Amino acid sequence: PTSVIALGPSKAEMTTSSGAVYTTENAARNWKAQVKETIDATLNRISSSGGVELLISIINQVRDELGAYLAVSSRGNFFLTWEPGQDFWIPHNRGTPRRIQNMGFVEGDIKKGLWMTLNGGKLLISPAEPDLSKDEFDFTEANIKTGGYGITDVAWRSEKEVWAVGGSNTMYVSFDGGKNFSFDKSANDIAGNLYNVKFFEEYGRMGWALGSNGLLLRYTG
Repeated sequence: PTSVIALGPSKAEMTTSSGAVYTTENAARNWKAQVKETIDATLNRISSSGGVELLISIINQVRDELGAYLAVSSRGNFFLTWEPGQDFWIPHNRGTPRRIQNMGFVEGDIKKGLWMTLNGGKLLISPAEPDLSKDEFDFTEANIKTGGYGITDVAWRSEKEVWAVGGSNTMYVSFDGGKNFSFDKSANDIAGNLYNVKFFEEYGRMGWALGSNGLLLRYTG
């Protein structure tokens, strides 16, 4: 298992590194599979690998607020999506020669779009209501000048305010929904890297950024 999420009294959802999703409604006494086959099985079924079995590992398996999932292959050459009610994961091409570093949901909701970071400090954002049946998404590159530093995570504080963090404790902020970013010097004097940034709607959009060597930064507005 890679994650267990509480959904309510006696209810939870569990995922595994192979892309399996299970739910329980009786305090984990019994679990019900939500996906009919693993990601490896899906890719081998739809690929033309000439009888060679594909062994795929995934990273960054993330869940949106309504239970949809997004996963990136460990090689960064494609990604997959799954929504409740679907029998299988759907693979998608990255649409660029650059390797995927990380991916997530716009405002925590797959219906509002996806974001993708690429090696070399690139950030791409898809339109809302993406067609999950397509092989490739129509991503638009954000205007962000990173100097080549990789972007490790992106988070929406509101519809317009977006934060991105990356290597060498770099931080960037957008106030137009992710179209244009400017450099933020909040972590200039702190050595290390920032790995995650997250805002919590239920706590008044309070936010934190997590970095190397136990670094934790709190959003102060």
